[in-house]
Amino acid sequence: MYESLLIGELSKILEALHQLEESKCQILYVTDERTRLIGTLTDGDVRRWILGGGDTDGVVGDVCNRSPYSIHAGYQLADVKKRMRQGRFTSVPVLDDEGCIEDILFWEQVFLNGAKKKTVPDMNLPVVVMAGGKGTRLAPFTHVLPKPLIPVGEKTAIEVIMNSFAECGVDDFYVSVNYKSKLIQAYFEELKPGFKVRYLYEDQPLGTGGGLNALAGKLHGNLIVTNCDVIIKADYHALIEHHCEEKNDITMVVSVRHFDIPYGICDIVDNGQLCSMREKPHYDFMVNTGMYVLHSSVLDLIPKDKFYHLTELIEDVKSSGGRVGVYPISDKAWLDTGEWQQYCDTMAQLRS
Repeated sequence: MYESLLIGELSKILEALHQLEESKCQILYVTDERTRLIGTLTDGDVRRWILGGGDTDGVVGDVCNRSPYSIHAGYQLADVKKRMRQGRFTSVPVLDDEGCIEDILFWEQVFLNGAKKKTVPDMNLPVVVMAGGKGTRLAPFTHVLPKPLIPVGEKTAIEVIMNSFAECGVDDFYVSVNYKSKLIQAYFEELKPGFKVRYLYEDQPLGTGGGLNALAGKLHGNLIVTNCDVIIKADYHALIEHHCEEKNDITMVVSVRHFDIPYGICDIVDNGQLCSMREKPHYDFMVNTGMYVLHSSVLDLIPKDKFYHLTELIEDVKSSGGRVGVYPISDKAWLDTGEWQQYCDTMAQLRS
C-alpha cells in the first residue's frame, strides 16, 4: 500500500524526483534492502541539491535527511497528532524493533474526524495564459484551429492548463489573444467554465511578453504566466512558496534534462592534436518550460505596444538589480504540445 513511497539510498536523484512528482505525499522514505529506515527525502531536498549544483546522477543517500521523525508500536495518538501539526508532516513511518518500516500513518488516518483535516489554502493570484501566437509549428492544424484549442485528450490544451490551476483554487484568468481570437472567446462562452476568463487583446503580435503591459498597474502581488502549449504537472503551491521565500521578482520553471552521449568525446588544441578524451559523458541542463511567476512590479518594465519577449523582461529585471530564480521540475512533469513530435509524445504519455 505504501511501497510507492519507499526508495533505496543508491537510487539516482532524477529517479527520486520522478517518484516524488507522482506521489501526492511529497515525501519518500529511504530504506535499505530490508526496509530499515535510513532517512526521508522531500521535493525541497531535491530542489536544494539541484540548485546547489548537485548532479542528478547523484544518489539519494547523499541528499536525504538521516534524522527523520518516526514512531514505534505502542505510540500515543495524541503525541503523533501534535508532532504532525508542528512538523507539517503528511505521513509518519511506524517502525518495528529492528527499525524496519511496518506501516505508514497518513494525515487522513490520524485525524479521522475530519474537523482538523489538513487543508491547503486556495491560490489567491491571477494566471495569465499567453495564447496569441499562430502556432506555425503545428501547421496545418493551426490553419483551422488556434493553438490553444488543439485537443489534448478529451479537452483542449488551454482547458487542461486552466483546469490544473482551478483545482488549486485559482478563479482569475487572463488570456492574451491575437490569432483567431474570436474562436478562443467563442469556445469559452459556450464552455461556461467555473472561473473568470478575461482577455488581453493584441492588435498585432507582441511576442511572449508584450501583451502583459496591459496589466501594468492593475495587479498587485504575484501572478503566474504560462504559454498555452505547455502542461506543467507540478505542485503550484510549492512553486509560489519557493518564489516568495527566495524573494524573487521572477521565478522561471525549468525542466531538468539529462543527456547521455554514447560516444567518446574528443577535445583538441588549435593544431588539431588530441588534448583529452571523455568516454560517454553525460550532461544535465535546466530548460525553460515557458511558465513563470512574476511579481506585478516587473510589469512596469514592459514597453507598450512593442514586440517583447519574456526573456527580454528577465534581462531587464536583472539589469535593474532584481532577483531572477529558477524552480526545477523533472522532464516527465513538463508536457509540451508546441511541436508535432512533442505533441505526439505528450498524447502517448497521457494515454500510458
